[in-house]
Amino acid sequence: MLQRIIFFALGLCLASAFTGCVSMDAHGPPVSNPLFVRANNSEEAWERTADVLHDYLFDIERENKLGGVMETRYKTGASAFEPWHPDSVGTANRLQSTLQSIRRKAIVRFTPAPGGYLVGIEAVKELEDVARAASFAGGATFLDNSALQRDLNPVVGQATPSGWISQGRDPELEQAMLRTISRRFSQ
Repeated sequence: MLQRIIFFALGLCLASAFTGCVSMDAHGPPVSNPLFVRANNSEEAWERTADVLHDYLFDIERENKLGGVMETRYKTGASAFEPWHPDSVGTANRLQSTLQSIRRKAIVRFTPAPGGYLVGIEAVKELEDVARAASFAGGATFLDNSALQRDLNPVVGQATPSGWISQGRDPELEQAMLRTISRRFSQ
């Protein structure tokens, strides 16, 4: 048993060591958020930014060009065993996504500015809130010690928790995406 734990820990350390090399723009100078990009054509600026979201394997859920907002679907955080997914930037985030259920989404805002656009990114990170584990045989199937919960007023809002705990913003992912956008617009 001890050999398995040591082998797993060694494999996890090796996998997390390699992920720093694979993640896109994990290190570099800080970039302002929002970032000014020079663009004469709003459509080109919009498409280049959407390409960066796709590079990070985010699917766009909704976009409003008039409002200047692009929002992605939630994406499960990449573990140490998925180095080809660049959304978990840095070793700490990669390790956290390996040991916990993490999901992220990105919200991009475009603001017209003289000579170009201000592109702001907000990367939101959430932790899964799993129900308390049952500690007795058959407890996972039939829990009779808790009252039945119903949402009797669905118009007002959800009475029970959604199952995800907000972890705030993910500044490492925001910075990596902004550096990629800056590089794309400087080409």
